Amino acid sequence: MRFLRKSLIGLFLMAATLALFVFAFGMVRAAISNKGEDERRGGGSRERTFAVNAVSFVPGTQTPILRVYGEVQSQRSLDIRAAVGGTVIELHPDFQNGGQVNKGEILLRIDPSNAKTDLALVKADMADAKADLLEATRSLDLANDEVNAASEQSDLRLKMLQRQKNLVSRGVGTEASVESAELAASSAKQAILSRRQALQTAEARLNQSIARVTRVEISIAEAERNLRDTVLRASFSGALANVAVVQGGSIANNERVGQLVDPSALEVAFRVSTSQHSRLLNDDGQVIDAQITANLDVLGAEIAIQGKLTREAALVGEGLTGRLLFASLSNAKGLRPGDFVTVDIVEPDINWVARLPSSALNGNNRVLVVGEDDRLREADVTLVRRQGDDVLVRSRELSNANIVAERTPLLGAGIKVRILSAQGEIAAEPKAPQMVKLDPERRAKLIAFIEGNKWIPKAAKERTIGQLTKTEVPQKLLDRLESRMGE
Repeated sequence: MRFLRKSLIGLFLMAATLALFVFAFGMVRAAISNKGEDERRGGGSRERTFAVNAVSFVPGTQTPILRVYGEVQSQRSLDIRAAVGGTVIELHPDFQNGGQVNKGEILLRIDPSNAKTDLALVKADMADAKADLLEATRSLDLANDEVNAASEQSDLRLKMLQRQKNLVSRGVGTEASVESAELAASSAKQAILSRRQALQTAEARLNQSIARVTRVEISIAEAERNLRDTVLRASFSGALANVAVVQGGSIANNERVGQLVDPSALEVAFRVSTSQHSRLLNDDGQVIDAQITANLDVLGAEIAIQGKLTREAALVGEGLTGRLLFASLSNAKGLRPGDFVTVDIVEPDINWVARLPSSALNGNNRVLVVGEDDRLREADVTLVRRQGDDVLVRSRELSNANIVAERTPLLGAGIKVRILSAQGEIAAEPKAPQMVKLDPERRAKLIAFIEGNKWIPKAAKERTIGQLTKTEVPQKLLDRLESRMGE
């Protein structure tokens, strides 16, 4: 039994070895056969050629477009505030969000009762002040008359004193009469001083009365202004926003009850970097009158409004960078303050630059150039500006050269390529294939080769046989088939 078991194992191993040997022999034969087939097809030794899209490097004058983002705002926007407090007794029929009002129309009216009462009280104070002024004027006139009377009396006393002195000198009068005359003259002078002091008091009272009348006049003007302020009118025609009052409600002094916006006077504010700002300045350092286009995307329907750059902000702003610019909009239909828009700014022209797809440029500012032998070489260019999916570059050595439009990791210097088309140019019309008429013997031989080749898919066989059955067959197809047949 042991001998039989070992014999069976030996036979099994021999059979397995023989099977492996036959399998290996088949693989080697197939490899040799495929190698011969590849040599007949002409494959293996042919250099690989890549198809690329190319653009022409055509230097010229380009107009860069700077694209930024901005916000639409109104050039005229006014907060509606009540100068006096009170109860709202009347409102404009369109005093609501979005309501349209015209210049001079009454927006709201506040209860004027308190203002009228204050005006009446101030007018009563004016009557009292005028009466006091009249009395002060009369008192001043009386004080002037008293001063004049005291002066006349003093003159008389002096004349009496002089006469008594004359009498004493002639030996007629007495010393006692002279002393009495001197005492009377001194009393007259003292009376003049008293009357002058009374005159000054009357003048001071008159000035105070005049000042009081002036203060009351100011109070009257203020009361009249408060009465006028109970009626709020539109300073200009526009639309209302942020309305926060209803008829019958109470409002406080200086409370904001709404906002008046002029929708026809719109501008767009946008921020640019410092380098971008420097490109928008003239020789004097002022912002140029560049043309802009504000674009608003509304559910796929784009609204484009033309405008012009007008000014820049005086300050950068805390925590901000760049520069804030403003541009006026002409005929801004469809836009409203607060819209977020895309702003395209037309920059000054740049000379001697070429426009290329951004995919043609690598990170080192190098491009692939198609040489005369259809081989690639790298060349350096100067990047001037990026324009969306394009770049503006400058080079004096690449004029009218073909540049690879789309760089891939497979492309590099020394690789042979075939240009498919030039982006932005009309591709050349393909040439019609050369046709050849076949004799029956040659056609039958080719069809037999196609039908006997087991490596060709069935669909390809049917398509090729269909072409061979026609009167004229493309020369390119014949060359390919006959090269595979080894002829």
